[in-house]
Amino acid sequence: MNYQKLDAALATALNDTQDPEEQSLAVFIHTEQNLNSAATAVLESLGVSGVTSGKDIFTATLSANAISQLSEQSWVKYLKRSQQLGLVNKIINRGKLGL
Repeated sequence: MNYQKLDAALATALNDTQDPEEQSLAVFIHTEQNLNSAATAVLESLGVSGVTSGKDIFTATLSANAISQLSEQSWVKYLKRSQQLGLVNKIINRGKLGL
């Protein structure tokens, strides 16, 4: 595993993973701009959808083992954990911002 390509949130989530084969981690995969056919095949074999020429950011839900495999690829720039964000107006509606 190349931890230099992982953001802190993803590295922490990987340490907390119980089953390294379970596809439970939503990630952004940042790659080089022009992927060759071998790189495209690797992404597709891991279940990444929408792999097209000219695209350099992909999203997928992957296992810890798949993330480890991707982190070792030279064409992968970095991997970032995707987290569900809360809506801002929920905070506003509770009066937390003094409105």
